[in-house]
Formats: sequence, C-alpha cells, structure tokens
Amino acid sequence: MADTKSNSKKRLRGFVLKVLKATVKGIIFYAIYFVAWMFLAPIAELIPGFQQMVETFVIVYITLMIIGELTSGTVFQHFFNAAKALFVIGYLILSLQGGIFGITVENVNLMVDLRLFLIIAMLLSLLGLAKSVLQAINYLNEKENIRAFS
Repeated sequence: MADTKSNSKKRLRGFVLKVLKATVKGIIFYAIYFVAWMFLAPIAELIPGFQQMVETFVIVYITLMIIGELTSGTVFQHFFNAAKALFVIGYLILSLQGGIFGITVENVNLMVDLRLFLIIAMLLSLLGLAKSVLQAINYLNEKENIRAFS
C-alpha cells in the first residue's frame, strides 16, 4: 500500500515538473517572439497580414512545443517534434508563397526573392525531422532491448 502511494507521488511530481518545464519553455519562446517583434513591427506596416501570419505561426509552434514537453519520456514526444518540423516546412511554403513577394507602394513595384532563405529554412527543418525520426527509432530500440533483457 505504501509502495503504491509513494509511486503515485513520484508520478505526480514528475508530471508537475514536466508542466513547469513546458510552461517555462513556452514563456521563454514567447518572450523571444515579443522582443523580435519590436524589430519586425515596421515590416508589418508594409506587408498586409504579416502580423497575423507570424502570430499564427508562434501560437501553433508553442502549442506543439508544450505538448511535446508534456509527452517527454514517451514515443509521442518524438512524434510531436516531427510534427513541429513538418509544420515549419509547410507553413513556410504556404506563407512565403514559393519565396517571391511582390509589394506595390504608391507607383513603385518591389519584388523580393526569398527562395534562398526558404531553401535554407526547409533544409534545417528537414534536419530536425530526421533527428526526430532517428530519436523515435532509438527510443523504440531501447524499449525493446529493456523488454528483451527483462
């Protein structure tokens, strides 16, 4: 009986620590966004919908990050990390519209080619995706080794 009570206290303590860690990570990421937005605010005036696009990205990314932290120690952590990497790739493709922006200000037409940035960001996200897949394989392999030797 005492063993069960001690075990449940350890689980509760572990879950509370996971929640605290996820909260701290979310707050730090949002603080970084808030500071970066001070520098990006002038751009938001030129590009319509830029602020909404960035805020949507930050909300979904922080949500996936928090869920990934809450599921740490399980295989689902790696699934959410992979989902985060795939989300970054998909959102970059959709929001940057293939990497070429066109802005018309008064009588001036400005075209910005961001394809190089898009390719670099996608390659980094693919690297994160590969890391998540390899971590999931490693996690499952370790679980199977533990089960085999038990």
